[in-house]
Amino acid sequence: MIELCTAALLYAASAGAPGAAPFTVFDAQGAQVELATLCNAMDDADVVFLGELHNDSTAHAIQLELLAWADAATRSTDRPLVLGLEMVETDAQTVLDEYLAGLVRERDWLAASRPWTNYETDYRPLVEFAREHGAAVVGTNAPGRYVSLVSRRGGVAVLDSLSASARAWLPPSSAPPSDPLAAKFMDLMGGMPHGAGPTVEGMLAGQNLRDATMAWQIAQSLADHPGALVIHVNGSFHSEGGLGIPEHLARLAPEARVLVVTMAPDAKPGSLGDDFVIRTAP
Repeated sequence: MIELCTAALLYAASAGAPGAAPFTVFDAQGAQVELATLCNAMDDADVVFLGELHNDSTAHAIQLELLAWADAATRSTDRPLVLGLEMVETDAQTVLDEYLAGLVRERDWLAASRPWTNYETDYRPLVEFAREHGAAVVGTNAPGRYVSLVSRRGGVAVLDSLSASARAWLPPSSAPPSDPLAAKFMDLMGGMPHGAGPTVEGMLAGQNLRDATMAWQIAQSLADHPGALVIHVNGSFHSEGGLGIPEHLARLAPEARVLVVTMAPDAKPGSLGDDFVIRTAP
């Protein structure tokens, strides 16, 4: 598999990804390793979480490299490949499928999907690679309007007021956030009020809805594509240390083999409980 990883690096470089940008890979014990070590570990996984800072251009380049490796590796073993994206919400899936199938133009897909401001530079290369190589692409995030609703109303109970067609974009049920995740979120958002307006508790409920929805979509992808390798791109807070999405996924697909990778300029090797940490260029 080392040869495939090297081929992926060459592909990303030829595609314009800044493969020469400095980055360092560390394993779970904090030891520095080659990117090929991560590639080999991915070969034994069902779901690989690539946690990022959304404005980290080096991380985006590495993601393209790893996706190219995953495509080569899955082709050699006839495994389906699925790209999951936090950056696409579940209610945009129909038009995304139409675009991937060549039925609608890219401009139509983008007009209907509320793309992030950095879609063109950072996520379009992933989608286009998957499209060119026949891999499935799944939008996994909860529609933002429902996340906002839960955050403002302070909990998921308000979702019971939605129509059946609206509920179809969300998981049938979800567990509350774990205590470690809640504590981490509260620490991060410690300055938020606990009374009027969107409270920290409400924002935690919204965050948990995102995590639960992404896990639900990943589990569904595993069911729809038996034997698949799912590469999931998300903000690092949603997966680092195995908290968030991986916790929900463990309940929905307990047999799934999960690999958690966190990429950040200030990544602290061996301190997050991740399988791999990639320290990227600032």
